[in-house]
Amino acid sequence: MRQSKILIPTKKEAPSDAEALSHKMMIRAGYIYQVSAGVWSYLPLAYRVIRKVENIIRDEMAKADAVEMMMPALLPADLWKESGRYESYGDNLFKLKDRRDRDFIMGPTHEETFTEVIRDSIKSYKKLPLVVYQLQDKFRDEDRPRYGILRGKEFEMLDGYSFSADQAGLDEAYDKQAQAYRNIFDRVGLNYKVILADSGTMGGKNSQEFSAPAKVGEDVIAYTDGDYAANLEKATSKFTGVQQTAEPAELTKKATPGAHSVDEAAASLGIDADQILKAMFFMAKMGEDDYQPVMVLMRGNDEVNEAKVTDALDCEELTLASEEQAVKYLGAHPGSLGPVGVGEDVKILADNYVKVLVNMACGANDDGHHYVNANIDRDFRVDQFGDFRNVKEGEIAPDGHPIKFTPGIEIGHIFKLGTHYSDKLGAKVLNENGRLVDVIMGSYGIGVTRLLSAVAEQNADENGLVWPDSIAPFDVHVIPVNAKKDDQMAMANAIDEQLTAAGYEVLVDDRKERAGVKFADSDLIGLPIRITIGKKAVDGIVEVKIRKTGETIEVKQEEVANTVGILLKQLNSQNN
Repeated sequence: MRQSKILIPTKKEAPSDAEALSHKMMIRAGYIYQVSAGVWSYLPLAYRVIRKVENIIRDEMAKADAVEMMMPALLPADLWKESGRYESYGDNLFKLKDRRDRDFIMGPTHEETFTEVIRDSIKSYKKLPLVVYQLQDKFRDEDRPRYGILRGKEFEMLDGYSFSADQAGLDEAYDKQAQAYRNIFDRVGLNYKVILADSGTMGGKNSQEFSAPAKVGEDVIAYTDGDYAANLEKATSKFTGVQQTAEPAELTKKATPGAHSVDEAAASLGIDADQILKAMFFMAKMGEDDYQPVMVLMRGNDEVNEAKVTDALDCEELTLASEEQAVKYLGAHPGSLGPVGVGEDVKILADNYVKVLVNMACGANDDGHHYVNANIDRDFRVDQFGDFRNVKEGEIAPDGHPIKFTPGIEIGHIFKLGTHYSDKLGAKVLNENGRLVDVIMGSYGIGVTRLLSAVAEQNADENGLVWPDSIAPFDVHVIPVNAKKDDQMAMANAIDEQLTAAGYEVLVDDRKERAGVKFADSDLIGLPIRITIGKKAVDGIVEVKIRKTGETIEVKQEEVANTVGILLKQLNSQNN
């Protein structure tokens, strides 16, 4: 490929709003172009990377007995209403109507649609297990698109689904997909962690997330130097609370004007922040038009983990209560809320660390006032204790090692959905005993386009992108320093033919640009190997540079193909 014939609009500067290194460098290197907030064009180089990622995915999916197909991106809303996700998915769902006023959505994922196909196509366990997948654009109306293509409104995903007549079939498909995902991420050259994760709006209870550590990411990974890793929503630590032994003192109400936070209340009352109860007030959606007010009590400045609370309540959705709802149920505004005197209509959950406290301070459900010396059972009830907090760095994980935090990019997620969708949508088969049973499902997803961001985040440097050879748009960048010199262009063409015949993909910079511009663009583009043809061309010698390390060597023209093969093999072994 001649560089003069391909669209690569490199830039000297990144947009001022670009935060992530991958965002900055993919724009500067001419890989992506922003059409609108969260909507991107993938220019020729990026498109070549995407196609290589897709080929790796197809290869590994075939090994895992998964079959590719294609669903529509435009979906009738009826199935989503039937499953309950038309409302529960929230504002991220693109909703529209056709000319006959029928409701449609732009598919963010396809559990319902695949379930419908299986429901209407398979009636017997003899046709199962079955694993199907697609590579398709998805649509989510992100409130804050950011980090370039990492979080956008339109993006490509692999979404796969397994259908089984029994648990053994699900377990086998799930394990095969888990291994396929590891193989895929290994082959694209990613450093990643397999972590415990929350299922969110996908349904189901068992899931694993594949997350790529990065300097900038939308998730927090809690991990140890042992074998523990989880996202913050699922992470747990060993309980280290010690039961306090002070005698319960008299409950007293005190004025705390202007004290709305834990630290402000602690300063106003002259007590330690860990002796104060933080009361968070939520509304839990238990079913259609069925909402349960819930107060969650935490120690001091611990943070409520809403995913853990949602799991404990087994609710469809958990949202922070409005000020109006707080006044309705508790008689006060957030910042002055507490459990004393709360009626039975409000369910009270408390973190395990609250259980060991004596003589706590808490909001008095009276604006500008707090109670001191509040005690469990005597002054207020707790309906349920549990682990409802976010872990903190340095705490001890279940594997006995201290917890560390790192930003992470979610690159894949697999779920054991069970009968969550098949039950709601009526997908049943006759089992070996002739009884109708719900199909047991698994769901498997990889963010194809966000893999580009993840790889770039882990490999880019201050000069540009650095692609692993497995997904690089080209293997080799051939640069004649002066394209006006016939001997340099003749050698460039000869090396291009030599490498192409050996099976490599070559980009030749035939532009009549200054050498400095060519080298800067080459670093930005980030192909694994660069071959520079300069003054020593008359002697048949070229310079070979490894983009990742910056190492350079001089070789004779006839040794180029052999040298490239050796270097790429070394790079591949380092990536894996």
